[in-house]
Amino acid sequence: MAIDYRKRLRIGFRKGAAGPGGTAAAESGTAESGTASGTAGAEPAGSGAAISLRKVADRAPGLVSLYKQAAVSLAKHRVDGRRAAVYLVLDRSGSMRPYYRDGSVQHLAEQTLALAANLDDDGVVPVVFFSTGIDGTAEIGLDSYRDRIGTLHDAMGHMGRTNYHLAMEEVIAHYRASGAKDPAFVVFQTDGSPTSRAAAERVLCAAAELPVFWQFVGFGDDEFRFLRRLDDLPVPARRAVDNAGFFPVGAAPKEISDADLYDRLLAEYPAWLTAAAAAGILPR
Repeated sequence: MAIDYRKRLRIGFRKGAAGPGGTAAAESGTAESGTASGTAGAEPAGSGAAISLRKVADRAPGLVSLYKQAAVSLAKHRVDGRRAAVYLVLDRSGSMRPYYRDGSVQHLAEQTLALAANLDDDGVVPVVFFSTGIDGTAEIGLDSYRDRIGTLHDAMGHMGRTNYHLAMEEVIAHYRASGAKDPAFVVFQTDGSPTSRAAAERVLCAAAELPVFWQFVGFGDDEFRFLRRLDDLPVPARRAVDNAGFFPVGAAPKEISDADLYDRLLAEYPAWLTAAAAAGILPR
């Protein structure tokens, strides 16, 4: 079924639009509270960041450490200076409740936003919440991220099942409508297999023709057999290029170091950039 993107847009993807619960998705001009340590000085060595360290320190001092660590990992994987539109997809199935409660999902959102500040100069990450359907869409930005995920989640009510493909289609619709010239890097968080495995596989394979990379992140103790299989779908028999990665972070996601998290997020991305360029999906 085709997605009515314009209807979704009104939920909160548009900058400054009201998100679930009537909260503005990006509140421009409102600085985050808090103090940053060690924010003065030059950019990180080799930095090709989309947003400067000074701007991050001024607008979101609580993200400075994450921003610097993301820059280190980008340089390590030789993709610093590359641009991408960063998306965050969050699972709201019933089993995810403890991870919203203990701040694990909020922490991942902050890590993703700091990565986006290196890759995308608008300082905003579109967020898709999904369970049985699309529970809501919103944005987090340098001026509006602190404690935001829990507030949005609480306003969405019932937590359902797990349908990856609807969230993936939502991201694709937004990306296509945005007119972006840079590729999309999607951080897709879940704690279990999808209700419809066939639909998730179908959408991922079809999306391999698009300049969109899917990085799945598994919370919890699930064996994630489906995601491991999805990550290894053959090329070119099933998809044009390998357009996805996966890694689990276990039952205590906040305990993984920021350096480890960023290295895992970026582990398969450089190879996809090369393969997508070779296949004509991205410009050489």
